[in-house]
Amino acid sequence: MVQEEVNNDGADEQMLGADDNDKLAGKRDEVKFIKGGDQNGDAKIDIGNVNGKDKEEAFTGMTKEELMKYANDPFWIRLRWIFFVGFWLIWLGMLVGAIFIIVQTPKCAAPEPLPWYKRGILAKFSNFDATTDNVEIVKQIKASGVIYEMPAELTYNVRDPDVEEKIKNIVNHYKDTEAHVILDITPNYVPKTSRLLKDAMDDDAKRSAFVWIEKPEVPNNWLSLVNGSAWAEVKPNNYVLSQFGDGLYDLHMNDTIVKKELSHVLKHLIELGVKGIRLKNTKFFILSKQIEDERPAENTKYDLTQYGFWTHTQTTFQEGLGDVLYEYLSVIKNISADAFLSVADDVIRPEVYRTASGDMGIDVPLYGKFVKSLSSPKDKDLRSELTNVMREAGNHTWLQWNVEDADANTEVDASATVLFLSLLPGTPVVPVGKEVYGNLSDTISKQIEQSRMSPSYMHGDFAMLPVDPLVAYTRIKSGNPGFLVVFNPTEINQKANVTHPSLPEKMTVVAISDNYNITNVAAKNKIATEDLEVSAFATIILTYVPVKTE
Repeated sequence: MVQEEVNNDGADEQMLGADDNDKLAGKRDEVKFIKGGDQNGDAKIDIGNVNGKDKEEAFTGMTKEELMKYANDPFWIRLRWIFFVGFWLIWLGMLVGAIFIIVQTPKCAAPEPLPWYKRGILAKFSNFDATTDNVEIVKQIKASGVIYEMPAELTYNVRDPDVEEKIKNIVNHYKDTEAHVILDITPNYVPKTSRLLKDAMDDDAKRSAFVWIEKPEVPNNWLSLVNGSAWAEVKPNNYVLSQFGDGLYDLHMNDTIVKKELSHVLKHLIELGVKGIRLKNTKFFILSKQIEDERPAENTKYDLTQYGFWTHTQTTFQEGLGDVLYEYLSVIKNISADAFLSVADDVIRPEVYRTASGDMGIDVPLYGKFVKSLSSPKDKDLRSELTNVMREAGNHTWLQWNVEDADANTEVDASATVLFLSLLPGTPVVPVGKEVYGNLSDTISKQIEQSRMSPSYMHGDFAMLPVDPLVAYTRIKSGNPGFLVVFNPTEINQKANVTHPSLPEKMTVVAISDNYNITNVAAKNKIATEDLEVSAFATIILTYVPVKTE
């Protein structure tokens, strides 16, 4: 290739001065054509430094000596102090903010302890007169409440001086103990000497307090629980319902007069120091004035003159019972949130005791004959029966476990019955002075009290374990030791064979019933879970730290 000569007549020199030429000369890069070694004639081009700078001219920053020249410069001194103070102010502000957030953030509220009537055992006395011996027994068994039954005829006479004195005497006996007084009252009928009946006899307008029928003959076929017709003729052609015997007259529990009278009774009892009230005969509360005939129950054991021959759908479990009871419950709670209203008899049909909104109309209902089955377990499926009781009553319902239902003529020791009931969701009601209760040792009573104060009992989950033929359940709240309760309903010792992912290899014995006769098993001893064996008709309570599962 021949390079053409270009003659620009010195135009380049004329356009640029001498100084410019020198600058450009310093910036000129040599372009070299380098013949490649390949046979196809390729060539490489070396353009030189395209940035117009030599490698020696790359930026290297200031040296230490150069920087130190500015160390004492007022501007940089002030700037450094601004950054230094600003850093520590920001850091201190974040620290104060963190502390403020921690202090002001609402703490997770600790679970509230159970009310007193759910915490401990309730001791029931058969008389209406407290004694020093009663108090000593209550202290021994660590009872949180004592139950006394008021004679039925006194229910609406609580303002009489003699009745008031009786009640105050009972309350005063327990002032120096932790036990609260509970009274059983009978509000659904009054005796013929009652002021309510006298007022009704004299004033037609006050007869609505009774199921009062003006008719020339007996109104219908209802029978008394005692004998004969349930109707009593109080005046010629005037009949009043009398289901509970001669001279006792049923009240209409949904009537305004009765509601007012019973509310006054409840208020006065609370003012006298009574902390709990249990109502008797709630299934017989008359709420409607419909008087349709009863239908036969088709039970061949009875004839039509006997109470068992009829269904009694007209006189028991009347619609609206839960709502009426809830009104009385509200009366008590408005006076004292610490007081309670419940029942003294098995509710039998818990759904009837619910309000229209689905809530229980009473505190701690007494429900289920499970205690009787527990004390006489032969041919009984205790696990299924207990599961059904808890489901029908409502999984979150606290029950009364009526130990008086236990069979006295049984091989099951009373302590085994009470121990098994003690950690169920509910409150054991124990009759004092009867064989069925027995004499719990101080050690067992103390262990029951301590266990019932634990979070796993008060707020923990309840679960049955499949350990046939034994009956077992656990009580556990996350983050707390759990409880395992096992009862042997058979007449021979049984291996527990307890298997559950949350159970550890070893557990600690909390308490054993008095009839537990297996050696090396005592309170506070550790026992291997796989070696657990339960004596015949005995109960054992163990505690454990749950095993965490993935």
